[in-house]
Amino acid sequence: MLVRSCSRVGEPAAPGYHGGVSRDVLVELVAAAAPREGPNATALPQVRTIRVSGPRPRMPVIYEPCLVIVAQGRKTAYVAERALSYDPEQYLVLSVPLPVECEIEAAPGRPYLAVVVMLDPAVVREVVLQADDESDTDEVHPVIEVSTLTPALRDTAVRLLRALADPTDARVLGPLCIRELLYRVSRGPQGELLRTLALGRGASRRIARVLDLIHARYDEALDVASLARAAHLGVSTFHHAFKAATSMSPLQYVKTVRLHQARSLMLHGELTAEEAGYRVGYRSPSHFSREFKRLFGRPPREELQRLRSSDDVMPVAQASLGMAGGGGGG
Repeated sequence: MLVRSCSRVGEPAAPGYHGGVSRDVLVELVAAAAPREGPNATALPQVRTIRVSGPRPRMPVIYEPCLVIVAQGRKTAYVAERALSYDPEQYLVLSVPLPVECEIEAAPGRPYLAVVVMLDPAVVREVVLQADDESDTDEVHPVIEVSTLTPALRDTAVRLLRALADPTDARVLGPLCIRELLYRVSRGPQGELLRTLALGRGASRRIARVLDLIHARYDEALDVASLARAAHLGVSTFHHAFKAATSMSPLQYVKTVRLHQARSLMLHGELTAEEAGYRVGYRSPSHFSREFKRLFGRPPREELQRLRSSDDVMPVAQASLGMAGGGGGG
């Protein structure tokens, strides 16, 4: 299947782009597609729109692989010492699941609005291969980056949102718009992130496979040596490559994933803190409580009470969709 434009019949195609729709058009379309606070489903399961009416403080979440285009407002994702801010002039791409801390800037009457496209490795692979962009480099790239939003990307996002407003257009044109978005990202500065997600070669992909392993087996005894073996790298080389990709050490990543999973189990699985800690691999309740408080700022019981009494339950419920800070991984 070729990468084709998602324009309706009669609309201009999108080969080179010398102009582009205004930012206001994107704001109007996202606002219409996000009538409710927080994440909103669309006619395509891999696309979500986000509305957050006020500022949200920095909060730990886990993002899934996604492309995020902001129409209004601003979000900052903190990954260890890195701070990645994105607003209507930038877009974000994440190629692997990653623990981050996020905060949202929004003002009365000007909510944070964004569209999030979850990345399907099979679709990304088709687009990357069609673009003849195979890569087999041993260079390790960060798995999350922000780049300037081009007029071509904004135009394609607008056409995607217009297509989603009609069931038939969504079914026929929506997937084409997503493929066009992926194609345009693959031709830009974040193309390597998509190649990391799509192709099973190169040093970055080795780290990506280890991240998949951690998310599947976080409750097991994982150490740096076993993870390095899974990556087919020496321990020192693996540790350096892992930190270059994720901005954190392997064991820090494992710990963060475990604590997020425990919080979700307490909230949605009705488990006690001790039960949740044990389920994710902690054998000492006191150790689990200390680590939990260090990450989330509160002991498990207080954090659970806070989530159940506020709309900040959203980031836990929507972690698999990249949602964050009560608003979205968008």
